[in-house]
Amino acid sequence: MKKLLSVIALSVAFAATAPAQGLLGGLLGGNSQNSDATLSTLGNIISGLAGTVYSAPISLNGTYTYNGVACSASSSEGNVLTNLAGTAVTAGMESKADEYLAKVGIKPGVMTFTFNAEDNSFVLNCGPLALPGTFKVGDGEKTVTLTFGKTMKFLCMTGTLESSLTGAKMLFTADKLLSLMKSISAKLGEKSSEIKAIAGLADGYDQFRVGFKLVK
Repeated sequence: MKKLLSVIALSVAFAATAPAQGLLGGLLGGNSQNSDATLSTLGNIISGLAGTVYSAPISLNGTYTYNGVACSASSSEGNVLTNLAGTAVTAGMESKADEYLAKVGIKPGVMTFTFNAEDNSFVLNCGPLALPGTFKVGDGEKTVTLTFGKTMKFLCMTGTLESSLTGAKMLFTADKLLSLMKSISAKLGEKSSEIKAIAGLADGYDQFRVGFKLVK
């Protein structure tokens, strides 16, 4: 039922964009550039909602394909902490992080996670690399802990786990995610300077998390 309601809500949101274009054009004095920019921002917001509106618990099992960077950030003004997930701000962060990772060979479609719920094992495949480990889902299937083997110096990282309309999102603290990405890029023979730049995206924001959009 929750999934059905989410799909209906998204359908309504997308249907509203067509008449909104004419309305926005009038409000902006017919300036098509301003109108297009505003619609682009709205599109980013709707796109973010599409990945987060369905947030039921998820049981990891099977193969998931990496489909881009997922980001979550909060901004505080005074004593108010605002969650920016699913907004044009985080969409911009994700787009920039995608650019950085693409330069070191980590692109949508080339990296996969295969989870085996029977023995809690997983394998991260990226190009010629196959990195095994074990995983544990906890807190009502809302968190996930990935523990890699010796080849990754037993890197252990715990993050949040969310379901989406297309698969799942895993979000980690920036330091853990960057450690993983640096190790992968090094094993692929790539420089990690581009990956370090991802940390700069967190400047000025609280509780910055970054991870993977996964499509099953």
